Amino acid sequence: MKRTFLSKLHRNGFYCITGALLVLLGVPLYQFLIFILSGYGNALATPVLALRWINAHIFVFLSYRVLLVVGFALMISLPFTLFRIIVAQEILGREEDEQEEHDETDEHQADGMPAFAWRGKGYAVLAAWAGLIGLLFFVGGTLASSLYLVSSAASLPSHLTNLDNVAPLAGIFSIITFTIGGGLLALSCLFFGAVIARSGLNLWPGVWVAFGYMALGLFVFFSVSAVDVALAPGSGQTLFSTLAILFFTIWVLWFGIMLVRLKPE
Repeated sequence: MKRTFLSKLHRNGFYCITGALLVLLGVPLYQFLIFILSGYGNALATPVLALRWINAHIFVFLSYRVLLVVGFALMISLPFTLFRIIVAQEILGREEDEQEEHDETDEHQADGMPAFAWRGKGYAVLAAWAGLIGLLFFVGGTLASSLYLVSSAASLPSHLTNLDNVAPLAGIFSIITFTIGGGLLALSCLFFGAVIARSGLNLWPGVWVAFGYMALGLFVFFSVSAVDVALAPGSGQTLFSTLAILFFTIWVLWFGIMLVRLKPE
């Protein structure tokens, strides 16, 4: 493994670890230490109270959303980094097979490449692009939703009741974030997990195989979350959305740790 490639993997691993820790630890700590002390728990009773709380604590609310956006933005390198690792691992596995079976020339095509050179890469490419676009939708949807809620809170009339629809477009941003973004992340996890699990221990160390199977589990959580939000967009983030984000963040942290621990061969 070339050192330039390895240094990029280490750097992307550091980004993934930083982003995952921001979402996994920074955001909950901020909510617990800042939100609760400022009365956010009581404001969740109705949409009107929530917007009034946002209008009175704009900096607190935006700081929380910035932590969330920055955390996921730091994970954007994950899809194509994982794709490159899959390609590199298949090349290394191919070279080992060629060394063990160097006299079996019928396995090669006319261009000198093994017959299985591109096996699995189609799904890996789809996984990389779905993951990248999904993260972009997730970051963009969260950012747009934050600005919309702050704008709605600032222009909230004083005579509104708790029955009024105070933020009619909030459901659209929930669909962008959790249904479209989360749905694409579900596909990414499915394809990445399938590619790694298919080769299994024949190509991957055990910790990477477990990593691949966790990706398949994430597919279930993101899929259910996407459907839940699509059916009731006004409710925003659901329980499965929270669980999907939690386990995805742990998965990203796991990936980052494996990256920074990689050594040249």
